[in-house]
Amino acid sequence: MGSATKGNKVLLVDDEPDITMAFKLTLESAGFIVDTYQDPLLALSRFKPSYYNLVILDIKMPKMNGFELYSEMRKRDEQVKVCFITAGEMYYNDIRNEKREESEEEEQYCKLDRERFLQKPISNADIVKRINKIMMLNLSPNIQNT
Repeated sequence: MGSATKGNKVLLVDDEPDITMAFKLTLESAGFIVDTYQDPLLALSRFKPSYYNLVILDIKMPKMNGFELYSEMRKRDEQVKVCFITAGEMYYNDIRNEKREESEEEEQYCKLDRERFLQKPISNADIVKRINKIMMLNLSPNIQNT
């Protein structure tokens, strides 16, 4: 792949070991440096502010979902750039249209850019292509892309 990927550091958190291994191998073969965790609380405890170029979070995880984990990471690093992995049955529009009676911060997730979602299953080529696109778009780390 192009030099845009070479050496970029990615943090991947997904509770499914098969997913983390597949993503890790795919991204490392494309030149990324990848740290993986299956436990969101462990990932949070070892999160390094200003270290990762991109954080990839599964939405549905035990103990703490991807949105909650992202909120906690942002408390430590306001510049953290994120994208989310969604299960095959979960669609972007479902998240956008979901009505929540929670904090204002939770409502911000409905404003996420479509590019910030990777839908499982996804091919290895598409993983690399999508991650490269996210990196090259230089999306604001803030989830409120407009």
